[in-house]
Amino acid sequence: MLPTSGSVSVFGLDVLKDAKAIRKRIAIAPQEGRPLWTLTAKDHIVLALMMRGVSHSEAAHKAKRIIETLELTEVEKIRSEDLSGGMKQRVLIAMAIACDAELIFLDEPTIGLDPVSRRKVWDELIRLKRDEGRTIVLTTHYMDEAEALSDELAIIDRGRVLASGSPSDVREKHLDARIRIDVSNGFTAEELQAYGKVVRAGNLLRILTDETRAQEISKEALNRKVAISISPVSLDDVFVELVGSEIDRDLPANNKIEPAKGSSIYEK
Repeated sequence: MLPTSGSVSVFGLDVLKDAKAIRKRIAIAPQEGRPLWTLTAKDHIVLALMMRGVSHSEAAHKAKRIIETLELTEVEKIRSEDLSGGMKQRVLIAMAIACDAELIFLDEPTIGLDPVSRRKVWDELIRLKRDEGRTIVLTTHYMDEAEALSDELAIIDRGRVLASGSPSDVREKHLDARIRIDVSNGFTAEELQAYGKVVRAGNLLRILTDETRAQEISKEALNRKVAISISPVSLDDVFVELVGSEIDRDLPANNKIEPAKGSSIYEK
């Protein structure tokens, strides 16, 4: 896609003028990527390396290491058409990791993976960053993933950066405490709104607030003999607070969002 304005540089190179040079130094695992149905997991990794100029013997050796690291050994000779969605995703990640690129782009890399597979991918990404000095740009909707992997992160909504910094900085700049209270425990949602942003989660109400108001609601809960729980905020809480506030602020009174001229929109 060509930019409508502005400029982008990677390694000091212009993405329009030096695209070929940049591509030699980057790799990507796109969310919408699909393995070729006739190729095995090993075939994909070997092919990705040979397309970048690696000899077949070296490509096969590297593929073996990556397959073992991401625990794809059991499926390395199975054609991708017979793999589960999670396994296909791991093959795409393996292709990007194997290329020894200085900069790796991963778009929702662990979507569809089970918890154990996610941890294996996390471990390898951390190793690449720590031991090999690779730079990884990762997009995710999993806040625990963002917190586990990021040195720096940005929360983006509709093209706008709502918060940025280290995970701890982002948490500390926006919220202090998360309070959980049962909806039947003597407080109404209207009352709780005086203490912060109220989010319903099943039979629980979650209040996102600062330290001072957390102390105030604690005292009131003691007076009413109501049980509540207070804990530090997570990145999930910050995301809900920031993105939810943006939605509340931008949503018209009739609850319908009108598309801009010349654009299309899906309604949910």
